[in-house]
Amino acid sequence: MAVQNTSDNGKLSLSAGLLLVLVCAIWGGNAVSIKFSNQGIPPLLAATIRSLAAGFLVLLLAKARGQAVLFPKGSRFHALMIGALFGLDFLFLYWSVSFTTASRATIFLYSHPFWVALGAHFAVNQDRLRPGKVSGLILAFAGLWIVFRLHSPMLPDNSWIGDTMALVAAVFWAATTLYIKRISQSVTLNHYQTLFSQLIFAVPVLLLGSLLFEHDYTIQLTGVVLWAMAYQIVVVAFLSYTLWFWMIHNFAVSGLTAFTFLAPLFGVLFGAVILNEPVSMMVWFGLALVCIGIYLVNRSPKVNPIK
Repeated sequence: MAVQNTSDNGKLSLSAGLLLVLVCAIWGGNAVSIKFSNQGIPPLLAATIRSLAAGFLVLLLAKARGQAVLFPKGSRFHALMIGALFGLDFLFLYWSVSFTTASRATIFLYSHPFWVALGAHFAVNQDRLRPGKVSGLILAFAGLWIVFRLHSPMLPDNSWIGDTMALVAAVFWAATTLYIKRISQSVTLNHYQTLFSQLIFAVPVLLLGSLLFEHDYTIQLTGVVLWAMAYQIVVVAFLSYTLWFWMIHNFAVSGLTAFTFLAPLFGVLFGAVILNEPVSMMVWFGLALVCIGIYLVNRSPKVNPIK
C-alpha cells in the first residue's frame, strides 16, 4: 500500500481519508446489493457464501504477494476469536431485521464507533478519548439519526428485540476491531492474516445460523442475484475489507470508525439513485453533520506552546 501516515500517532493522511470514503461508499452500495441478493438467497446463507469465496480470493492474493494467511503458531486462538466475533456480528444483525425495521437496525449498528472509541480509550495505546473526539462522535451520530428518522415507518411489535440485537451486533463489530488492533500491538501480523481469519472462521457461525433460521427459504439464482453476490464477494468482502484491515493495522481505530457513519448515508443516496427511494434536503443536512463530526474526531488536539 502506498498510503502513508502523516504522523507517528496513526493520524489519517488525506489520501487515507479519501480511501476510507471510498470504502464507506462501497459499504453503502452493499446495502442495496443485499436487497437484490435477498430476492434469491437468504441473507445468512449469502453471508456464508461471501465469506468462503472472499476468503479464497484473499488466500490467492496473499500467496501472490508471498504473505502468510494463517496466524503464527501459538497465536491461532486469536484467529478463531476474530472469526467468531465477526460471525456473531452478522448473525445478530441479520436476525435483528426479523423484529425491527432495517432503518432502526442500521441506526443501532452504527453506534459501533462509540463502542470502539470507548474500548480504545482503555485497550489501545495513544487512542484516548478527549472532548473534541466525543463531541465529534455525538455530532456524527446525530446526523445519522436525522436521516433515518425521516425514513422510519410504523414500528412492528416487539421492535425492541430487534433494536437490542442490532446493538449487540454493533458491540461485536467493535470488539472485532479492538481485538485485532490490540493483538497487532503484541503479535506480528499482516492484514491478510486478520482478514482471512475473519472471513473463514466466521463460516461455522454463519452457516449454523442459516441452518437454524433460514430453512424455509427457496433459492432462486437469477442474473440480478448473481451480480449482487459478485459485488458482495469481490468488491465488498475482498477489496474493501482488505483496505479496511490494512488501515486498522496502521491508523488509530477511533478515527477510522468515525468514518463508518458515512456508510448508511451512502446507502440512502444509492437507494435514491438505484431504487428510486426519496431523498430530502434533510439527508444532505445529516451528511453535513456527519462530515463535521468526522473532522472533529480526527482533528489533532491543540498543544499548548512552552512559554
